[in-house]
Amino acid sequence: MPDYRAIRTVIGQLPHGSDLLDGLTEFVQGKNIRLGRIQGIGATTHAVFAYYDQQTKTYNPIECKGGMEILSLSGNVSMRDGKPFVHAHIALSDGEGKVFGGHLMKGTTLFACEVTIDEFEGEILERGKDERTGLFLWKKGHLM
Repeated sequence: MPDYRAIRTVIGQLPHGSDLLDGLTEFVQGKNIRLGRIQGIGATTHAVFAYYDQQTKTYNPIECKGGMEILSLSGNVSMRDGKPFVHAHIALSDGEGKVFGGHLMKGTTLFACEVTIDEFEGEILERGKDERTGLFLWKKGHLM
């Protein structure tokens, strides 16, 4: 497996009212970050995430209307169709402390969000459709 080394860390916040996935995507594409790790915390005014059904090979969206805390935003940046691509999951809690989460989708509107993006150098990971799972996975990158 190739070695990877962090070459830059970017820390900042995304604007109030912006779409979380679009904001992350615009940032990494604008800075041409082709390989990276994403972490974040904050709050949403509306959230959309999905559960991937392994039988039907489809994402089933789930919406949470109203304010939610972002307990954890975790993801990565790799290449898909020649452009930097964000793949992220999110864990959210409501006012009663119930936790929800899944694959981050467009439509998650931010109240506030602080993000850390670590950019790496090394062999670029390109995503392609994996017929076995139906997912767009890294074409390389096996640990074993």
